[in-house]
Amino acid sequence: MPSTKGDEPNPALTPPIALLNLITGKWIAQALYVAAKLGIADLLKDGAKQCDELARANQVDARSLYRVMRALASVSVFVEVSDRCFGLTPMAECLRSDVPGSLRSLATMGGEGLFWRPWGDILQSVKTGEPAFDRTFGMGLFEALRQNPGVADIFNEAMTGWSAQSALAVTSAYDFSAVHTLVDVGGGHGLLSAAILAANPRMRAVLFDAPAVINGAKEKIQAAGLSDRCKAVEGDFFAAVPGGGDAYILKHIIHDWDDERAVTILTNCLHAMGKNGKLLVVEMVIPPGNDPFLGKLLDLEMLVIAGGHERTAAEYSELYRSSGFHLTKLISTQSPVSIIEGRPE
Repeated sequence: MPSTKGDEPNPALTPPIALLNLITGKWIAQALYVAAKLGIADLLKDGAKQCDELARANQVDARSLYRVMRALASVSVFVEVSDRCFGLTPMAECLRSDVPGSLRSLATMGGEGLFWRPWGDILQSVKTGEPAFDRTFGMGLFEALRQNPGVADIFNEAMTGWSAQSALAVTSAYDFSAVHTLVDVGGGHGLLSAAILAANPRMRAVLFDAPAVINGAKEKIQAAGLSDRCKAVEGDFFAAVPGGGDAYILKHIIHDWDDERAVTILTNCLHAMGKNGKLLVVEMVIPPGNDPFLGKLLDLEMLVIAGGHERTAAEYSELYRSSGFHLTKLISTQSPVSIIEGRPE
């Protein structure tokens, strides 16, 4: 029986088209990088503008910028409201630098050479298990960031924006009421600490990170009005972490490192806390099965860039055991991250 138009499959759902959408994902990522780098969303926050005006503001070629904007509008980032005139969409709003949880720096970071170039060598990482980043630049990620302060600033802002997506979820999912002093190990600019302190007015916190990061964090702590409750301390968590906390939290830190170095960090936390202390690792815990999960893709970024990896619940249990902890709770949140609670053995 001949099929009618209504019976015909939607071409957008056919396997070849679906696969093409995945293959060409790099085009979208790089177009987003251009829009983020040029601050297009900030230029449109007060209303739609002609592409020629956006190009003049950035001193770029108007025709080429239009092609980028047209492509992004086709995937619902920006909207062409009239001929060559673009406005914001809900996704584009997230690229504004002045909104809470802005993803502008994260989109910019992804297109910067330090983070983009190593992906061209992912096959070698799969063959060797070693990060392509080190082969590409002759040094590790964090040493390269120390040598490139401009990119380091983008990285730190990107991590703050990334943290904003889960900080409130962590605060809502875990009962911090019994914690008097929280040590935020590798806490960046302190967004997570600030969210937890805001929800727990009797708590104090110690924000601990590398000197270059802490310099920027102090300004943000002061701006948040938390200078009297949050102490910023600089140091190296591979050497030691501050004592005196009854809970130690590490968000998106352990996944940067292989098991040996992760154990070093966690063991230093164990030595710093009392016998009744708590360890709270906040990471994406890889679930079993084939369902989509952001952590499965983030795991590839760790393979290529940092040499670390995302872990399953069983792998975290073993990592805790090797560090002198036992895993007591695994708490899901309304974001992709979970809270992995541990206590000293």
